[in-house]
Amino acid sequence: MPDKKGSAYGTPASDTSFRRNYDLDEYAQKAKVREAAEKEEAKARYEAKLAGKKYYKPMTGDETHTTARREVIDLEANVGKTLLVPAGAGQGKRGRSAGFYCSACDLTFKDNMQWVEHINSMQHLRNVGETGEVKKATAEDVHQRIIEVWERLQEQKKASTTTLKERLELREEEEAKEREARRLKRQEELAKKKAEKEAAEKIKVEYGDDVRIEGEHDEDDMMAAMGITGFGTSKKK
Repeated sequence: MPDKKGSAYGTPASDTSFRRNYDLDEYAQKAKVREAAEKEEAKARYEAKLAGKKYYKPMTGDETHTTARREVIDLEANVGKTLLVPAGAGQGKRGRSAGFYCSACDLTFKDNMQWVEHINSMQHLRNVGETGEVKKATAEDVHQRIIEVWERLQEQKKASTTTLKERLELREEEEAKEREARRLKRQEELAKKKAEKEAAEKIKVEYGDDVRIEGEHDEDDMMAAMGITGFGTSKKK
């Protein structure tokens, strides 16, 4: 007869050893650290308010300089779409609701003007890991930027071509560039070989014919190692 107090697995019915055990001291320490950080942030916010300034998240030292935005802001991505939002999500800006949502700041904005102002604000830049300061560009940076913009414009021009004549013209331009690149490469190789040959001749002139150039007498050395002193001829004189 089975034991009424036991379970089908042979363990007591009141056994809860399968449940996860939490370290209360560890979580209590984490709670203290979080509360201390919240108190410090509240104090900094209060001091900034008294000074008439806006509070920003303190920097950690890992931030990068703010750079120009490379992608185009798509303000019409959700036009005509239906979004499911939790009940009561439309109260204030905090949290995700219907509108333009910023995951870095956990804020939602109802119109595009507020959204653009927010992503350009210091609060957003600090939250995404930027200092809000722009690095001073050098002449090389400006030159590289001009090249990037020019290449992007050329790619857009190629993508907009529709007629067969325009495509053939673009293909001819690309082939001409490839031929020019191959020609320059051949010229560089010939110039390199010429420079090496001139350097070898210069060594011979300066030090005489006794100087051995690497690879110059490989065939003679191989013949000597095989015991061949030379090739005779069967032609009668």
